Amino acid sequence: MIILGRSIGILLLIVCPGTLADQYDFKHGISYLHELKYPVDFAHFENLNPDAPKGGTLVLASMTSFDTLAPMDPSGIWHGSTEAPGTQYLYDSLLLRSEDELDAFYGNLAESVAIAVDRRSIAFRMRPEARWHDGVPVTGKDVKFTFEALAGTPAGKAFLHWIGDIEIVNDREFIVHTTNDPYANLQFFGFVDILPAHIWSKRDATRSSLDPPVGSGPYRVTDVIKGQYIEYTRDPEFWGRNVPGNRGKYNFEHIRYEVYRDAGVAREAFRKGLFDVWRENDVRHWRESYDIPAKERGWLVQHVRGNPRISGASSVLILNNQRPPFDDIRVREALVYALDFDWQNRVLHGNAFTRATSYFHNSIFAAAGMPSEAELELLLPYQDQLPPQVFDKPFSLPGSDGIGYDRDGLMLARNILTRAGWRIDDGKLVNEHGEPFTIEILSRSPSEHRTLLPYINTLSMLGIAGKIRTVDDIQFVNRMRKRDYDAHLVELSMEVPPLILDLTFHSDAIDAPINQNHAAINNPVTDWLVEATASATTLDSLVTACRALDRVLLWNFHQIPLNAATGPRVVYWDKFSRPEDDEAFPAPYPDSWWFDDEKATRIKLAVSQ
Repeated sequence: MIILGRSIGILLLIVCPGTLADQYDFKHGISYLHELKYPVDFAHFENLNPDAPKGGTLVLASMTSFDTLAPMDPSGIWHGSTEAPGTQYLYDSLLLRSEDELDAFYGNLAESVAIAVDRRSIAFRMRPEARWHDGVPVTGKDVKFTFEALAGTPAGKAFLHWIGDIEIVNDREFIVHTTNDPYANLQFFGFVDILPAHIWSKRDATRSSLDPPVGSGPYRVTDVIKGQYIEYTRDPEFWGRNVPGNRGKYNFEHIRYEVYRDAGVAREAFRKGLFDVWRENDVRHWRESYDIPAKERGWLVQHVRGNPRISGASSVLILNNQRPPFDDIRVREALVYALDFDWQNRVLHGNAFTRATSYFHNSIFAAAGMPSEAELELLLPYQDQLPPQVFDKPFSLPGSDGIGYDRDGLMLARNILTRAGWRIDDGKLVNEHGEPFTIEILSRSPSEHRTLLPYINTLSMLGIAGKIRTVDDIQFVNRMRKRDYDAHLVELSMEVPPLILDLTFHSDAIDAPINQNHAAINNPVTDWLVEATASATTLDSLVTACRALDRVLLWNFHQIPLNAATGPRVVYWDKFSRPEDDEAFPAPYPDSWWFDDEKATRIKLAVSQ
């Protein structure tokens, strides 16, 4: 479930009973950027197996020591950190996103959808068969209630400002009136889980409770112990089992999450066969921890899943552009050149990563080569406000042989710092006032130190005094809100297509309640290009705007890019079968898998011996 918010007013308008057929052209699916692949009578998504058998148990691990099944935690966060894992199986969204199209959504709770001609409203027609687990129909009133609740969450104020009001037409039809083009916000209708108004309007959604909640999804909670485990059982009467986008999903009879509070303990439990699938986020363990006899025999499988939905970087070092000396583009450029990514990748990660060279790395939206004519049409009116390299040089990052110190990168960084007015005095880098160059990197986890310490050592060769300040989550959040930091590591991966960029790059986000503009970018040209991406009406225009934006961001050196985003690294016991092209998609995984009795019996016998 996505976290949402910017304070919005959602008004329930009761109109005369009727239908919207004369005002809206309802379709079974919708796409912002291209024609739909699947026709109105399609049977199932091609990356699913509609004949997959049902049965068996999938056991997963969770690092969340949960204490509630309520949809909000005590602080008001929607689906917060204290909620049990797996609650996505309890609820449904209005639309389903197809995995083998760039940007297409098909009906789920909603049977059909339509955008108004003026692109200031989007209408939905609910499926008559949609039911909550207690048999009550799912209606537009539930949607209204859900979005009202989302609007009150801390994060909501940043995401739903484009919604004006929700107009209930009849039991099956409603209209969401918007202040901008709803095409650009379709993903919210595919990601937001709808809650039952008849339940949560009478209960406190922030009060901790382990009572099995009423949902509309394919599973129900059947066993739970606070902070230890939770088990879901497939609902054979699930109303949406014949919805085309669901055929071939939700094949396990039971899905069980076991809680582990330590990743090391979880790995040992996995190696012993106590649970089935593990997502490995530490590349050291990915390389070294699974070379056991079971892998040699083919019982244990490792693979990196594809993820065409994600671009950009899984790790970047953000620089606070509002704080001296990082408000100087030359200083930021020098800091970028000083980091030897190739050494870190070889020594620390066994060359497991590639470097992100674009904010939209590994997608059609990434800038490449020189600007196209279409990009120049966007950029030339602002030429005097942009670095000249935007127009006359393709962006690239220096590389090294990964052995020893990157002398070329250090010399380049030193020359840039000299031009920026910095000089060496008694081994320290100082400015014209004799003030030393210092940098404090904020960190929430000692695991980040493996990346940060070598960089700080490199900076010392330039005379820069660096240190790491490790803080707890509360301190980190407070310092981020006050922008009291020089730099910190963050994930900056981008959804594909990248349609909602204002929270990350627009100056308005700097003082927003939910601020993802960690670099504090405040550039009118960047603002205008972000707005151009939001107003794009075709795939070509969106690609052009994103590539132009990418160039401007890169040549302003707001951050130090590190690892390019990749699909998850997954290890699993081979007791399942999967669709043929399953590895090409991040989802539905593992919802598209099914239990294989023959494989499972082999594994069970092997582990018990």
